[in-house]
Amino acid sequence: MGVRRPCVAGAFYPADPDRLRSSIEGCFTHRLGPGRLPETRSSERDIVSVVCPHAGYTYSGPVAAHSYHQLAAEARPESVVVLGPNHTGLGSPIAMMARGSWETPLGEVEIDEELAGAIFEASHLIDMDDVAHVREHSIEVQLPFLQYVYGSDVKFVPICMRLQDLESSREVGRAVAEAADGRDVLMVASTDLNHFEPQSSAKRKDEMVIESILSLDEATLQERVRKNHISMCGYGPVSAVIVASKRLGTSEAELLSYHTSGDVTNDYSSVVGYASVKIAR
Repeated sequence: MGVRRPCVAGAFYPADPDRLRSSIEGCFTHRLGPGRLPETRSSERDIVSVVCPHAGYTYSGPVAAHSYHQLAAEARPESVVVLGPNHTGLGSPIAMMARGSWETPLGEVEIDEELAGAIFEASHLIDMDDVAHVREHSIEVQLPFLQYVYGSDVKFVPICMRLQDLESSREVGRAVAEAADGRDVLMVASTDLNHFEPQSSAKRKDEMVIESILSLDEATLQERVRKNHISMCGYGPVSAVIVASKRLGTSEAELLSYHTSGDVTNDYSSVVGYASVKIAR
């Protein structure tokens, strides 16, 4: 695949470039967002990774904007590894696109072939496979935000995970950390939290997930998801990013924002949870 075309432009976010920029800025200024647009940028970066939701911008965009507001205040990385779950069932169990570019209404983002090759060489589970990415939205939804804060000339590597068990997630995290060591790399774990339960039960389950992330404890995260039947779609990508972040010297995680779809729609009978978390040195 030379250029991966967007599959949810016009659905999860606007397909028109001007409307898309306006939508992203609306997420920043939203009552559930940071409340202001990104302003100044530091010459240094302490953030190693972030956890971001990937629903339609109307629902999860303001929560995601908290992560990107923090990233916009720090130095731009040379490359971004975006890990997301596989919702479609297509392609390899753990699939990475290793060459080409992804198109959004804001332009094309080039895949970092050198970094992708290093990740592939470090792992025995990750396949080079384009098919898993063709109709998957979890990684695509992050790209316009990345383009807004970094510009389209930032490079990235997409990794789509259908296989999300603890052992596989740890292997992916180890491979990403090994490849990122010595490089200027940011990681983004794309996930929504519990799906389609009343606000009270969703919040209870989401709090267990968030506590595990803030403790940088991928094993407890996976155990809680399994034992409590938590329908978090990207627990594998989050687990992998926790593992990689610890290997790259992080010391703390901070919850930036948590809300549910009910906080947008005022319908709390069946909600999806969204959180932004930063993991920093």
